[in-house]
Amino acid sequence: MDRPVRVAVVGAGPAGIYAADILTRAAPAAQVDIFDRLPTPYGLIRYGVAPDHPRIKEIVTALHQVLDNPRIRFIGNVDYGVDVKPEELDPFYDATVIATGADRDRDLNIPGIGLPGSFGAADFVSWYDGHPDAPRDWPLTASRVAVIGAGNVAVDVARILAKTADELLETEIPDNVYQPLLTSPVTDVHVFSRRGPGQVRFTPQELRELDESPNVDVIVHPEGIEFDDASLATIRARRTVKMCVDILQNWAAREPRGRARRLHLHFLQAPVAILGSDRVTHLRTETQQLTGDGWVRGTGEFTDWDVQAVYRAIGYLGRPITDLPFDPATGTIPHTDGRVLDLDGDQIPGRYVTGWIKRGPVGLIGHTKKDANETISSLLADLRTLPSASYGDPADVLTYLSRRDLDYTTWAGWQRLDRHEIELGRPHGRKRVKVVPRDEMISISNTADAP
Repeated sequence: MDRPVRVAVVGAGPAGIYAADILTRAAPAAQVDIFDRLPTPYGLIRYGVAPDHPRIKEIVTALHQVLDNPRIRFIGNVDYGVDVKPEELDPFYDATVIATGADRDRDLNIPGIGLPGSFGAADFVSWYDGHPDAPRDWPLTASRVAVIGAGNVAVDVARILAKTADELLETEIPDNVYQPLLTSPVTDVHVFSRRGPGQVRFTPQELRELDESPNVDVIVHPEGIEFDDASLATIRARRTVKMCVDILQNWAAREPRGRARRLHLHFLQAPVAILGSDRVTHLRTETQQLTGDGWVRGTGEFTDWDVQAVYRAIGYLGRPITDLPFDPATGTIPHTDGRVLDLDGDQIPGRYVTGWIKRGPVGLIGHTKKDANETISSLLADLRTLPSASYGDPADVLTYLSRRDLDYTTWAGWQRLDRHEIELGRPHGRKRVKVVPRDEMISISNTADAP
């Protein structure tokens, strides 16, 4: 396809950036504008990955190379569906790809979930990652904490809660995160998984990192280390699951090392209620038993755990976008092969979707690339039937945004902010210190370097 193509991608995380990269490689005349409601690119790589995960954050290097492509523009601090409605941007593009991801906590419908001291993991992650829209403070007052979930987010949350603040000081956490962690009274963090070790969702790398702190004992409670036929089949079929099970079994057999803080892993414990009158005082769980097919059922045996805070990490959901269809049960946009469908199941011309907002918050980077390939293939197959953008000059959309008094940021602006954060960290021997306030990020991004 060699005709000029102008495409808007909404969302500057990996899904959106991969879609832009695949499109510009497949269509030499394509130009892509990547919009994001945040002033910065990289989405959950910047605001959803724990700060003590430098290896995972290395993906930023690859994403940076994509955004250096002169046929791809980053336009930040523009909230699609709020600052500009979909139909207002349509005249500037042949098609729009939605890649807004999933950043809301999935609900947990049990009694007491609304008590003070009950938190969603996504909110906590946004706080410790310095998200500009997150609260600056966090009530770290509990000495005993429960984390519900058996995925990477659950172990991230547990690890950040259990570690000492000084262990994290070498990372990019901002001062408003370091100071509360410094005075946190936590001694015990309990992670509860409804199913057994053969059904865990975290990766071996994430699991091993739990045990790297010199101040934290990782304790696996052996009464939950059970396997049924389905568990054993999964262990045989999936190398990563076997690696996790081997690690857990080794930890379950060892003696505690007497460290000041403890991180407990409990399996076959399902949360049924959060207890307390005016705030969290206990988490009640029901012991589960494996049913032979990879699922579990309750035994009627209940335990009340003495905790003062509960964090639920049971999955993320996407957000609805103005004037676009949305499935609230799955937190996704309905589609076929990446083509957005209306309420009647018909394709909406020129609308496409990729990433977690397309398939739900499952899978790793490889799945995200596969998603983007499918979506861009659909877009290119449809291109002959799509009308060309009414305004073909790339400058036109920036003029429009300026006339709307939208203080958008650019790729050059991000590079200024990037250098600024790196300089903030340099005197302290840190790779960077994040700037948190949105207005400060915008000011730094939009101030040209002095000659």
